[in-house]
Amino acid sequence: MSEPIVDFEQVEALGISRPAYDEVLDILGHQPTIDELSTLLAMWESNGKQQSLYGWLRGQHHVVERNDYLYDGSADHRAIREPKVKECVAIAQDLCRNLCPDAQPSSLDTGLLLYMVGNVSSEFADSEYARHCLHLVEEPMAATGHDEDCQYIEMILSALAANGMLEAQAPVGPGGLFCSLLCFLQPLGFDILAPREVRLDAFLFGEEQGRYLVALPESQDDAFLLKMDEARLNCCFLGRSTKNRLLVDGFDFGPVGHYLHPEK
Repeated sequence: MSEPIVDFEQVEALGISRPAYDEVLDILGHQPTIDELSTLLAMWESNGKQQSLYGWLRGQHHVVERNDYLYDGSADHRAIREPKVKECVAIAQDLCRNLCPDAQPSSLDTGLLLYMVGNVSSEFADSEYARHCLHLVEEPMAATGHDEDCQYIEMILSALAANGMLEAQAPVGPGGLFCSLLCFLQPLGFDILAPREVRLDAFLFGEEQGRYLVALPESQDDAFLLKMDEARLNCCFLGRSTKNRLLVDGFDFGPVGHYLHPEK
């Protein structure tokens, strides 16, 4: 059952003036719930209290499409609508421009096989995506330590790289798989497929620790998979490196440059 909307007397009791409330309506595109108002107030407390609430709200994104990404106060991420592929393009651009501006060009070639070693992430609550796009002002789920897992995976991958099996490897970090893959390959692009059993935003932007990207030539594919099996490591085939464009499930996310350099 959805939470009932609030009247303006309740809004005033929260310390929100009429101009600020009108700005909230403009941002959300609908009358807000108490949870939505509380989320915005908490964001203001942590990010913008050096100015008035109204002034701070004026600087927020006024894009109705983002309404559904406002966190509803629940720790259950299923309560947050899953973005469609087209919507993920805007999310990815927003994240990567902040996280990958200084990424160094790689020396990799097109046509390399791309794998992710480790578990496919099904969570996004503790991530840049959650904080930046969903406006999660608190971490609703406790982070789990993966230090031993990381050390083990790094040891295995380093050995494979020393034997010439891998072209390169890198951890999945801030911004999740999409941003990490962009930084890992640029100026190259990628053509990847997302597994159907997890949410697209969790797969692309989740930051679960203990996961690594690897690039290898097709000639090493069988040997690599055998080593993963021997080491009892999960790995997920992502796709291939491409010349410049970024594709997810066949959908064109655009050229690499759109994600690394803000539009002027």
